[in-house]
Amino acid sequence: MPAIDIARLRKQAARLADFFFVPDEFLKHLREVLEFYVNRTMRKQQAIAPGSNLPTYRTHSFVIKQIEQEISRRASDYPGAALELADLLWDEGHLETRLLAAFLLGRIPPQEGTLLVRLTAWTQQVRDSNLRAELLDTSLRRIRTETPDQFLELIGEWLQPERTRLWSNGIQAVISAVSDPAFINLPPLLKLIAPVIEASPAKLQNEIEELVLALHKKYPTETTYFLRQVLAASTDPMTAITFRRISSSFPPALKEELREFIRVKPGQP
Repeated sequence: MPAIDIARLRKQAARLADFFFVPDEFLKHLREVLEFYVNRTMRKQQAIAPGSNLPTYRTHSFVIKQIEQEISRRASDYPGAALELADLLWDEGHLETRLLAAFLLGRIPPQEGTLLVRLTAWTQQVRDSNLRAELLDTSLRRIRTETPDQFLELIGEWLQPERTRLWSNGIQAVISAVSDPAFINLPPLLKLIAPVIEASPAKLQNEIEELVLALHKKYPTETTYFLRQVLAASTDPMTAITFRRISSSFPPALKEELREFIRVKPGQP
């Protein structure tokens, strides 16, 4: 990858933004920009993003951020064009193009009817946990801040008991909300997530661990009380089993507060 000339990159990104309303041309010129900034010092076999099944240009994140800056205003002002471009970028299937597609969704007004349909569909196509986290953070940013009730309704839909395949979406969206300084409406989030915490399926233990740590970091007192209440009320042995498995990463104070609820009982594995 050549050293990044900031002035040159800005011109390239501005030129790229000129094709915002012509998606095919935008994609053509985007490929040229990404190819220009490929890190060629990396081995060819590393053209797949680490921990992902997606091909990558291995382009520095600064390049992507500069492109985002140039297209941000247009995406907000012209949501229809932004959705059309986002669809094409997502279908291109590279890590960088999908990150840009996620960014575009996050700039579109929450009132856009097909926004959430796309988001739900895209998350089901993602195996890369980092990309899913980015998608469920960046793409929901305006909904979280501008229409929080709609955001909570969406999480509630994802966390329905019969929709376990969407639970990871709901958990990640809650993590993003908790990590967002602008989002302070904790009680409804805890109410929505309680049934998932009680179920604590083994296949989601990594996500639950990340959720607990994020909650406790920002709201230690409330999180401790909440978890004690859920664990005390749970009749599902899987709750304690999962929490025993993940408790090694908990802060000492939290681990001690939960000890009595997650200890091994007679007859339990």
